[in-house]
Amino acid sequence: MSSQFNKTMNIADILFLAIGAMLGWGWVVLSGEWISEAGFLGSIIAFAIGGLLVIFIGLTYAELASAIPETGGGFVFVKKAFSPGIAFISGWSVLFGYVSVITFEAVALPTVIDYVIPFEHTGFLWNLAGWDVYLTWVLIGSIGSVVLTSLNYFGVKPAAIMQTVFTIFIVGVGLLLFFGAGFNGEFTQLKPLFSNGVGGTMSVLIMIPFLFVGFDVIPQIAEEVKAPAKMIGRILVISIIASVIFYLLIVFGVATGLTPSQLQTSELATADAMVNLFGSSGFGILLVLGGVAGIITSWNAFIIGGSRILYAMSKNNMIPKWFGFIHPKYKTPTHGIIFLGILAFIAPLLGRPALVWIVDAGGIGVVLGYLLVAFSFLKLRKSEPDLERPYRIKGGKFVGWVAVILSIGFIAIYLPGMPSSLIWPHEWIIVFVWYGIAAILYLTKPKGDEVFERTQSIQSSNE
Repeated sequence: MSSQFNKTMNIADILFLAIGAMLGWGWVVLSGEWISEAGFLGSIIAFAIGGLLVIFIGLTYAELASAIPETGGGFVFVKKAFSPGIAFISGWSVLFGYVSVITFEAVALPTVIDYVIPFEHTGFLWNLAGWDVYLTWVLIGSIGSVVLTSLNYFGVKPAAIMQTVFTIFIVGVGLLLFFGAGFNGEFTQLKPLFSNGVGGTMSVLIMIPFLFVGFDVIPQIAEEVKAPAKMIGRILVISIIASVIFYLLIVFGVATGLTPSQLQTSELATADAMVNLFGSSGFGILLVLGGVAGIITSWNAFIIGGSRILYAMSKNNMIPKWFGFIHPKYKTPTHGIIFLGILAFIAPLLGRPALVWIVDAGGIGVVLGYLLVAFSFLKLRKSEPDLERPYRIKGGKFVGWVAVILSIGFIAIYLPGMPSSLIWPHEWIIVFVWYGIAAILYLTKPKGDEVFERTQSIQSSNE
């Protein structure tokens, strides 16, 4: 079956796509919290352990992405291993996480711009959850959504080029912080190496899975990559390792650049550490611009990934056919891109607090997607042992079960009674509404679609 997509993405494109997705805005605003909660060495250990855990999950994606290089990624893997119904849950869950990040980045952009170019916002609209929403503030995020949507509309290659340039800039800024710490940092500030014992390290560890959401964008665009299938799996794992190293460098830079008291009071610890290390506020602005680049790269990556999930689900008659439209000239799923662009355009109207609820709730969708892919990995190893796996993982059974256990652990983090459980009722209502929409969409599918799905499955097995 010929692909409707053009193979325009090379190895560098998908590497920077995944790294850019994982290096969003969190490394700018959360670094002070990591070190305050766990200490320097506690934070390093948390990222080392958390990164290793994410790699186990990433390995299951890597093998399946090389074996089944089709648009839709995890959704396609689960459909091949299980029923269309379970695949629907998988695709809808990951889409939930992607949509939450896309809408959140539309709010993060004006928030960061305020730091770089502070000015008095005008055009008061309303107050939501105690937060005043102003027209000028909304316009920054909405204009950003128009630009990124347009970029993706006219082909994946322009979006990939921008992703590469911005990701290189982020990495460059991170390395500048690291070298500044090496030459000008105060190493005595690395002590105490641990804060709050095991509990402090755990408080950082539970953030790790959500900082690394994004590597799974690679399988979503597998049909558009002009590289051997084996390389797709390999690059996915490399992207996770590279991102872990980046976060470790940031922890070192901030720990040597700020005193414990400064860590407690800083709103943007990474930027303030940069100012201290180089003695100039200009370097702080440079680092925040790296954060702006991070917002754009993660936003861009999830538009690419989210629109491909919508396309794959539409192609399988699980959501309206409208989402499956491929532009005849640009070869992009333009209707899916427009839909995600509209969500990002209106997101700033909800203000900052509402968007935090959405992004927290959306995280559970991503880890549920991880769990179903891990189960699919194990199932296909057993049911289709002869499936060609160009990037075959050694010790597959062990890797698969570790990925399953970790995914269940990540889901448990959201449940009531846990330190980072979803907030009742706001965040749980968002979860129930999202999956309520899923139930309506799936239950109202025309009966003919089931016949279509079985026919498609037979055709695929015959090809």
